Amino acid sequence: MAAISLVLCGCTASAEEPQVSPNASVIAPAEDGFQTFLASVRAEAMEKGLRPEILDRALGGVRHIDRVIELDRKQPEFTLSFNEYLSRIVSSTRVEEGRRKLAENRVLLEAIEKRYGVQPRFVVALWGIETGFGRNTGGMSVVSSLATLAYDGRRSKYFKTELMNALTILDQGHIEPEAMIGSWAGAMGQCQFMPSTFLKFAVDWDGDGRRNIWTNRSDALASAANYLSSEGWKGDQTWGRAVKLPKDFPASLVGVETRKSVEEWSGLGVKDAAGKPLPKRDIQGSIVLAEAGKGPAFLVYDNFRTIMKWNRSTFFALAAGHLADRIGGK
Repeated sequence: MAAISLVLCGCTASAEEPQVSPNASVIAPAEDGFQTFLASVRAEAMEKGLRPEILDRALGGVRHIDRVIELDRKQPEFTLSFNEYLSRIVSSTRVEEGRRKLAENRVLLEAIEKRYGVQPRFVVALWGIETGFGRNTGGMSVVSSLATLAYDGRRSKYFKTELMNALTILDQGHIEPEAMIGSWAGAMGQCQFMPSTFLKFAVDWDGDGRRNIWTNRSDALASAANYLSSEGWKGDQTWGRAVKLPKDFPASLVGVETRKSVEEWSGLGVKDAAGKPLPKRDIQGSIVLAEAGKGPAFLVYDNFRTIMKWNRSTFFALAAGHLADRIGGK
């Protein structure tokens, strides 16, 4: 999920997120303070020039959602090994569906690649991981979720900003207030953008005047590609490759902070996963281990770093790269 870097914690609308009905866990605020807070949000939005009729619709039905606080407080600890995580994210079912989606949307994806320079297999991979290719985009009111988190106090400044951004999106007319549905943390649409990410990177691919990442597949996929492109994606490179390290490989050289050419890594005894010499490419890379202090090992390039901006998890970035490769037939 772009902008919040949590994996398997319910921040995206992936299959791993507890799916909650928009109404099932909505309760009346326990105190008048929440309504006072909403009134202050409305006043601030009015000062920013947002239309009162939109604010009436967006804020009129907002309720405090206790379930959102429960999910925020009780995010499950990450206990999966890398191989367990990889098998869950890069399942044969997801690979097969990803290949179908790649074929079904090839004309669109090739046009998106021409504009943004992002290979279709990576766009499809992120689409699949985030929302199951658009099926699981969340079940909660984004405004209610963000208002609840902004009022809570633990990360109120961040979520207050996201709430104001969500109201701005509604004021701009990209989605109707009742249809702004997403994850419990406010991630939205088929690419699970937070509102701030939407305002920076969402695009109106089909030219209808709305950046609709919820139900418009072309807008959603183009927005994902625009995000990657804007964050430094290189269309002539892949993400990385599995490698074998020599037994005496210095631990100090592991990590994205250390960058060397492929030739330099070869000189240090790094080989591909099959034990063969690395390809001769004029490209800089880093050695990362999937799990802290232990393998498997990978030689990763700048596009891996860009995926890490989407979600700052090594597991996530490695899985996204693997899924893209499998979808692309590698």
